[in-house]
Amino acid sequence: MPPEKPQWAELLREVVTSGLCTGCAGCVVACPHDVLAYDDTGGRYKPFHLDADGGPDDCTHGLKGCTMCTRACPRFRTWEPEIDTHLFGRPREAAEVAGVSSDILLARATDPDVLAVGQDGGLVSALLIWALEHDVVDAALVSALEGDGTSWRAVPAVVTDRAGVLGTAGSRYTYSANTLAYPEATAGGAERIALVGMGCQASAPPMMRARKAGKIARRLSLTIGLLCSKTFDDAIFPELFEARYGIPRASITKMNIKGVFQVWTNDGGYHEVPLKEAHAWTREGCTSCPDFAAEHADISTGGIGAFNDWTLTIVRTELGRSLVDDMAAAGAIETRPGDDDPGAIALLHKLARVSRKRWPATAEAMPGRLPTPV
Repeated sequence: MPPEKPQWAELLREVVTSGLCTGCAGCVVACPHDVLAYDDTGGRYKPFHLDADGGPDDCTHGLKGCTMCTRACPRFRTWEPEIDTHLFGRPREAAEVAGVSSDILLARATDPDVLAVGQDGGLVSALLIWALEHDVVDAALVSALEGDGTSWRAVPAVVTDRAGVLGTAGSRYTYSANTLAYPEATAGGAERIALVGMGCQASAPPMMRARKAGKIARRLSLTIGLLCSKTFDDAIFPELFEARYGIPRASITKMNIKGVFQVWTNDGGYHEVPLKEAHAWTREGCTSCPDFAAEHADISTGGIGAFNDWTLTIVRTELGRSLVDDMAAAGAIETRPGDDDPGAIALLHKLARVSRKRWPATAEAMPGRLPTPV
């Protein structure tokens, strides 16, 4: 029989070392005893337990009944139906291969400054600026570029105003566990915090709320998800972009993925790198992840489809609906029906089906075994 109060020992065995761990770091920030840390060196991107409190394989606090790490983990046991039921009042249906949603539309910012620095319509930046300036959240957890930006190393960051949002706008395709910026946000007094992240991170806040993980569950009050097939280890810069294509990371000014890696450089150059050449640098945590569409965010966003200056936007929760409606009514964003780009909708469902097939048959018998429409 499984233990009634599963703790770090079970999380380590069933998730961290089994291949299911996505590296979201939800367990690390939720730990009330500060005995979990995070290793993002050498392509690892995983939590580990400090030797001082039970050794690497167990936890003295867990032995006393603490289960916070397993309550925070969005890949532990029956995570998907628990989150679906908490967010939407029911498990998803088989046809909802990209998750439960109330609307799919195209959206973009109307502010020219946001459009200039944002990715694919700048919707995420517009959402954060609106939420910060209209008393929806106090801070947001995002990714930023380390130092002066020339390293292109993505790191967790906290933004609290328009300048911060614009300064961290744009996409990075190496991994940043944005949840790790949570302690900085709360140290600054934030009580309502937005999280921007891929599906693996977007599932953490509602998982915490579904499993009643205390203050952190309450504080992470808005989640903006990013459509994501995979992310890459930082080694892709020296070992692929520079070694094979002669593109030093310090020369890169912008990146995007539109069927290929698109790379712009500070000398005005533009380069394309086939995605198949990047596969060798895929993070281990992405290879079993079933969630392309950030299925548990309040709003899921991505730059797929025919219109490069519009964001494909999936509205999932009442909070997400309220934000989109309020911003559209105020003219902060403009929207159009998702059906204006049927190719984007088809691609959304195709990529979601591909991702859901990744879930191992040896894991909990969901979500990868759901029948999906042809």
